[in-house]
Amino acid sequence: MQLRRTTTKIGVMGSAGGFLSPRVLAKAAELGDQIAGHNCVVLTGACPGLPHEAAVAARRAGALVIGVSPALSLAEHVERYNSPYEEYDCIIYTGSGLMGREVATIRSCDIVLIIGGRSGTLGEFAIAFDEGKLIAVLEGTGGIADHIRDVVAMIDKDTNADIVYDENPGRLLDKAIALHEVRIAECRAYHAPPPDG
Repeated sequence: MQLRRTTTKIGVMGSAGGFLSPRVLAKAAELGDQIAGHNCVVLTGACPGLPHEAAVAARRAGALVIGVSPALSLAEHVERYNSPYEEYDCIIYTGSGLMGREVATIRSCDIVLIIGGRSGTLGEFAIAFDEGKLIAVLEGTGGIADHIRDVVAMIDKDTNADIVYDENPGRLLDKAIALHEVRIAECRAYHAPPPDG
């Protein structure tokens, strides 16, 4: 079946808390600028930290920014999850908690971008990998991002996921978007992953 092409959606997954160095925060903002420069939509888990920095920069640069919240309502989003909302063009309230939100966010992305990260980001990576997504890893940002190569080697499983790596946000986005175009041409970009065999 021939599917109509849609605007590329890039999910930014990374550290929502913990120590966030000014250098890594600046890289997150640069990612947001680069995503906007490629006329892509930004998706995040509507959380603080590195994804929020990317979202703020992307929106300032004119991108559409969508948050996927674990909460059932705006009140719960702000009060229970202590998460931002004013910088988003749209927030989808899943009511499914942090883990459920991860699945909805990852499945909504064409490209899953990993920056820094802790256990939640590792979970998001695992979902993206098993779902056969295109994953872009910004290395040199600490956390899970700097260990993804080792994780992939340990998993030793073919899921049809494609992974690109770089330490430069602009080059990383260029690589990811070019590979997304290849996946579109191969009819792999908009299809569900194959069943686990």
